Amino acid sequence: MKSNIPTVVKPTLKQRIIALFKLNNTPHEIALGIAVGVFIAITPLYGFHTIMVVVAAFFIKRVNKFAILLGTNVSTTLTFPFITWAGYNIGRFIFGKSYPPLYWDTFKHFNYKQLLHLYFPLFIGSIVLGIILAVVVYFITRWLIIARKKLNPDGKKEGRMSIVNRLRKKHA
Repeated sequence: MKSNIPTVVKPTLKQRIIALFKLNNTPHEIALGIAVGVFIAITPLYGFHTIMVVVAAFFIKRVNKFAILLGTNVSTTLTFPFITWAGYNIGRFIFGKSYPPLYWDTFKHFNYKQLLHLYFPLFIGSIVLGIILAVVVYFITRWLIIARKKLNPDGKKEGRMSIVNRLRKKHA
């Protein structure tokens, strides 16, 4: 027996990014949203990222709310260890390496006390890393959106090859 309930098709990440570029927000609003999302994703406030996205979307008025959420996707299970390692080591650098380096062996007998001891350099280092990455991502995203809008100012759907051909003509 076939159900009459419609199925919901989730858009892919690529479709979400394309939809983001087609929004009528300014390049600044979209880039700021993605940068805020990246900053939130880098912070080691695990379990609070969703709350932070909602709070940021509420308090930052001139920002694309969807872009904030999209920016948090920088922190995945694949990137999480590298982000944590980088944040911790930046924190160690700031505090003069008075904290031990992280090795895989560190986690064999890891306990709550060690977590509290290592969390401070992780937190400070992640804030610094988050600010740096947010600024870099802001300018790259803004530049990409402006370039995309210059290539396709009227917002009509164009194939990838027509954009490439237009770039070739422009630089020929």
